[in-house]
Amino acid sequence: MREGTFAIASAVLLVCSLAGAGVAATTKSTDAESVDSWRAETPAVHDVEEPAADGTATIDNREFDSVQAAVDAADPGDTIHLEGQFDERVIVDTPGVTLTALERDGAVIDGGGEGRVVEIEADDVSLENVWIRNAGSDRQDTDSGVVVNGSSATLSALRLTKIQFGVWIGSVEDVTVEDSIIAGRDDQPLAERGNGIHLWEATDTEVRNNTITTVRDGIYYQWAEGVVAEDNTMWDMRYGVHYMYSNDNHLEDNVAFDNDVGFALMVSKELTLLNNTAVNNDGTSGHGILVKDVEDSEIRGNDLVGNGNGLYVHNSQDNRLESNLVLENEVGIHITAGSSTETVAGNSFIRNGQAAFAETNSQAHWNDTDRGNYWSEARTADLDADGISENRHQPAGTVERLVYETPQAAIFAESPAFDAVTLAESSFPVLETPGIVDHRPLADSPHDNWRTYYEDHDH
Repeated sequence: MREGTFAIASAVLLVCSLAGAGVAATTKSTDAESVDSWRAETPAVHDVEEPAADGTATIDNREFDSVQAAVDAADPGDTIHLEGQFDERVIVDTPGVTLTALERDGAVIDGGGEGRVVEIEADDVSLENVWIRNAGSDRQDTDSGVVVNGSSATLSALRLTKIQFGVWIGSVEDVTVEDSIIAGRDDQPLAERGNGIHLWEATDTEVRNNTITTVRDGIYYQWAEGVVAEDNTMWDMRYGVHYMYSNDNHLEDNVAFDNDVGFALMVSKELTLLNNTAVNNDGTSGHGILVKDVEDSEIRGNDLVGNGNGLYVHNSQDNRLESNLVLENEVGIHITAGSSTETVAGNSFIRNGQAAFAETNSQAHWNDTDRGNYWSEARTADLDADGISENRHQPAGTVERLVYETPQAAIFAESPAFDAVTLAESSFPVLETPGIVDHRPLADSPHDNWRTYYEDHDH
């Protein structure tokens, strides 16, 4: 055996022996700070002035003392102007009507703590500027602020508080929910809450610029397709966005922070996640983006900062994970359960406690012919100045597996023995071990803004 090979083999034996050694426990260096700056950018949820006590609903020159009486008297195409407070539950079954207050929160419909506050049963109904509150608390009966069972409905600038579900959208199409504030019951256990916006077999729906908090899941998809969700902000819940059995959906420019999971993609295909932000999602599961049993999807340009796992990929195939900023998570990317056909390129893995971890007994090879990723801890050598290192990099190998399975071994992570193993794994063909190999790592990060991002949001 040659001297160099013997030294490497000895290092491997030393590393492996540490798994059973009585080493002292250590604390991970990555610990995301507060997200006060994100909260400061969200609108007030409960701090709002109450409208006048007595409610009036007006159609042209006709006045009614209840919303339901006005709806029953309305013709298709009428506009019902609401002002003040109404203690009732309303069913809208006249197509084409608009219910609106003159200004945001200018009218309140209070359901009295029972059932569904507003049910839209007709098509082409609009509901604007109304504060809807105090629905029932039965999840089985979908007690909600608003239930939509009519196509082409528009819900705009609503405030929904003390609700089980915020907005429940049934098997209809072309619904829009925009510019609204949704807050569940913060005195209710998380598992007993409903979702902020629940999409049940809905198609071609738009969900834009909404603020959602203290519900179970912010936006929940169940057999929903063709949904575009943009510019929504979600915090203090289980999953910010949750896909189940929902194909061909688009998610862009959304923010999820201080949740268990930012964006959970499950049992779906042909999803697009573009330019979203997941920050400090570090609860029981703790993922920025969770990808489970997902196929043929694109996850590109997202900022994943200070989460448990930046990306967690489980039993998922033929997806593209590209150009994401993965910054200061406990683990940058965790690959498991046979997820071996992903394209992972152009991402920046920076200052993560552990850049990558792969639960595999074989090697997953990334980027034989494509550009690779930037790894802040990689030893790169860009000899021809094309931005791509001539050295491959193995971000998940023997050392990473040992530290993951035996956290107390992390105290040795900077030792010469560990360095020798890491260098050997990145130097083909001296040593081949299970894990992830990036054949074309980038010499510099393609995310020029990461330092500014880091400083602006105090992570």
